[in-house]
Amino acid sequence: MDPIQLNYGNLISPRITLGVSSEDLDGVIGERFKEVMAAVDARRSAGDFGFFELPSSPANSKYVITLAESFRQRFSDVVVLGIGGSGLGARTLRDALLGPDWNNRSGEERDHYPRLHVLDNPDPDTLGALFSRMDPTKTLFNVISKSGKTVETLAQYLVARDWVASSVGEENALGHFVFTTDPNCGPLRHIAETEGVLTLPLPENVSGRFSILSAAGLFPVALCGVDIEALLRGAALMDDRCRTDKLKENPGGILASLLYEAHIKHGQKIHVLMPYADRLTSTSEWFQQLWAESLGKHHSMDGEEKATGPTPLVALGARDQHSLLQLFMEGPRDKVVLFVKVEDHGSEVAIPDCHQGLTGELSYLGGHTMGQLLTAEWRATAEALRRAGCPNATIHLPAVRADTMGQLLMLLEVTTVIVAELYGVDPLGQPGVELGKRLTYDLMNQKGSGKPDIDESDLQWLI
Repeated sequence: MDPIQLNYGNLISPRITLGVSSEDLDGVIGERFKEVMAAVDARRSAGDFGFFELPSSPANSKYVITLAESFRQRFSDVVVLGIGGSGLGARTLRDALLGPDWNNRSGEERDHYPRLHVLDNPDPDTLGALFSRMDPTKTLFNVISKSGKTVETLAQYLVARDWVASSVGEENALGHFVFTTDPNCGPLRHIAETEGVLTLPLPENVSGRFSILSAAGLFPVALCGVDIEALLRGAALMDDRCRTDKLKENPGGILASLLYEAHIKHGQKIHVLMPYADRLTSTSEWFQQLWAESLGKHHSMDGEEKATGPTPLVALGARDQHSLLQLFMEGPRDKVVLFVKVEDHGSEVAIPDCHQGLTGELSYLGGHTMGQLLTAEWRATAEALRRAGCPNATIHLPAVRADTMGQLLMLLEVTTVIVAELYGVDPLGQPGVELGKRLTYDLMNQKGSGKPDIDESDLQWLI
């Protein structure tokens, strides 16, 4: 298995202004990291970080594979109903391993695997447009909610259930749904047990944003032929690499430590994930949730009140060189850019050697490939940022495959829990979103919620 690699040279002084010194890495930062890893290992042993267990758990993959094989030939479309981590996992793996154009391919081009859609926002236009293009008799819905009571997902489920039942009948509609939810409780679990809907469990110690390597992320893409065992083997490899307390041998440790130092010591509080591959755009969106919900906390683990958390920013190379790069180069020095560079894109497109009469205006492109152009764009951007004093690092993927994606996802998850320990915050839970959820229940007149407590005074500013 080809390992992915991290080049962090452009985070180190004197290569970069305001970088971290190698001496500090070998000294105070390295010593502190040993303590951090001991704390992370203790919580891991206590079962707090269940995502670590997923790559090596046969129960996590075997039933998923068996169930996917039983459904695969029965449906032309699979629709994931889930929001946040319940939808981003499937979208990330679909786009990376099947390609963002998967649903536009013919049946033959997909080897007759189903199309895979992710409805992760309750927009009626999107939902209606999708339903108008599908056959309810050939559509499978995977409803994903850890709690089983996510309001957006439940609303989509009710619409989907009615849509399917109107064509196949209420009793037959049950075979068009698979619930991925808590193994013991919640409305979805109750419906499943009452009506006999097939279910996949989400481990109790795996929160939504860390669930991409659980059934939440695995089952939808397994239906489309993705080798999820290779995905998990890659994740296991990265987990092994990140178990050491020797800082410079631990990819997740070195990345977490350098991002933390950049923020705390140099005010670089905006962390950009910028892959140079369209397939990885959704990966940046997945990372955005992982970083924001895990690290954006109002209280430290010891109860101290302190607003903490770097801000993640999604970017795509080379596209955002033409939108965000001006800000990165000449704006405030409050950003760190983490590139993801794919070495082998799996296909190549030659640039024709045309228009030679234009005195070199286009001739320099001829004889190269689009992949070479993308590589040149990344190298030039990384160097330009270094010269401008904007710290950056690069994760190198040999190719976008199941095993390398497993490594990348585990690297980012490990980095998250290590940097959370450095910040002194709990990467689990998201108490900051609970008020919005409660007020939504109130506005939708959920039984027992009471009268909505909404300040309407802002209406005076309406023009």
